[in-house]
Amino acid sequence: MNLAAWLSRAGKYQGDNPAVGQGKRAVATYREVAARAGRLAAALRGRLGLAPGDRIALIMSNCAAYPEVLFGAWHAGLCAVPVNAKLHIEEFRYVLENSGARAVFVTPDLAAGVGALRIDGLERVFEVGTKDYEALFREPPAPMATTEPEDVAWLFYTSGTTGRPKGAMLTHRALAAMTLNYFADVDSIGGGDCILHAAPMSHGSGLYMLPHIVAGACNVIPESGRFDPDEMFALMPHWPGMTVFAAPTMVKRLVAHPADADIANLKTIPYGGGPMYVADAKDALDRFGGRLVQIYGQGESPMTITFVPRAVHLDRAHPRWEARLGSVGVAQSVVEVRVADADDRTLPPGEAGEVLVRGDSVMAGYWRNPEATAQTLAGGWLHTGDVGAMDEDGFLTLKDRSKDMIISGGTNIYPREVEEVLLDHPDVAEVSVIGRPDPEWGESVVAYVVPREGAAVDPAALDRLCLERIARFKRPKAYETVRELPKNNYGKVLKTALRDLDAARSPG
Repeated sequence: MNLAAWLSRAGKYQGDNPAVGQGKRAVATYREVAARAGRLAAALRGRLGLAPGDRIALIMSNCAAYPEVLFGAWHAGLCAVPVNAKLHIEEFRYVLENSGARAVFVTPDLAAGVGALRIDGLERVFEVGTKDYEALFREPPAPMATTEPEDVAWLFYTSGTTGRPKGAMLTHRALAAMTLNYFADVDSIGGGDCILHAAPMSHGSGLYMLPHIVAGACNVIPESGRFDPDEMFALMPHWPGMTVFAAPTMVKRLVAHPADADIANLKTIPYGGGPMYVADAKDALDRFGGRLVQIYGQGESPMTITFVPRAVHLDRAHPRWEARLGSVGVAQSVVEVRVADADDRTLPPGEAGEVLVRGDSVMAGYWRNPEATAQTLAGGWLHTGDVGAMDEDGFLTLKDRSKDMIISGGTNIYPREVEEVLLDHPDVAEVSVIGRPDPEWGESVVAYVVPREGAAVDPAALDRLCLERIARFKRPKAYETVRELPKNNYGKVLKTALRDLDAARSPG
């Protein structure tokens, strides 16, 4: 099926429902957005002469035009390439060149930079909200293009922490599976509900736009277009049934907001995209109660590998409650998940290995990269590069990315295990653990610590805490105090950058 059919359906039988909100006001109904997507499709196929399967890029900050551009591309049978709006201009260039995008849609804040790029095959740059952009909507709506389930709908470029980013090919089938799985595992959605897009719509928040469009719910864009806790809490009283997809760092900032905020309309916080430490999860539960659902996924299997449902978050009486809170949960309904050794043999419960995934939500492969595709999808399973262990009940606990594992004296040390312990110290706000090259041991454990405001970190106290909780060989050999940790645009700690910083600071 063509994913655009969902918007077309909502435009007919839920046409008066608000489809898009900006700040505190509704700005477009489903009837209006569906009609505009159809008109845009007519221009893309007719005026621009794009053919089924051609790529168009969305280099756009969060804005009210995002749904009409994304679904207009699908209505025309094209492949959308949503791009992180915070990338460097040369990173934009790479994605546009690699994807072979024929046209690109930009928001005003990015128009000048993207418009100055000269790229073979890129024919037009459209700035949303301008006369040139609005001229694309003059034609009558085009008939919806017929697509096959295996046609690529979304080219999802990975974060590129090692080498150039790769374009994960997400098909109509994969995104349909992800969308329907939301209703099975994450949450129900009513026509009067909404999702507040405080995280980038080029990634997880935009993916969760799909189930909300299926339900005829509203997509609310903050006036700032970004994550701002003050603005988010100010908007909550105006939008009932609110869902907010958030990275763990965002959840921490929401927890830290003054406690007198009105959160009666806040329905669900699905969180993911990085580790949620147990101490932080407890704080979030104390603040938001049964609104939390954890999801674990990758661009290669978007939002759909495992999940921790509300009920598990709330089951404090369970003897393994803390362990489950520190896990990423059980396999989502649309996939199979297993932990395997280097030869892809399934490991027994409790043993750590690579997390492998198989199911309809998994990508078709990497765009124009058959070698990486063959390696990552070897044997028909997505090799995630994440190290984890499954318990007897099917709960998966991630240790770390395989590249972040520390090997000291021939023994594997998982940074997250050490980080969990250090975060329990009242003077520690954030911490990241890495391996430092060591001539005797291969690597030694180093902790980079951000103190809580007004506190001073005592390495001896941190050492005592580690000795009380984990094996002696796992404790850090050095504690480095920093004001902040290097992070990407989604709040993930960049351990590669941290290792570079450590190399520059280390003697010799």
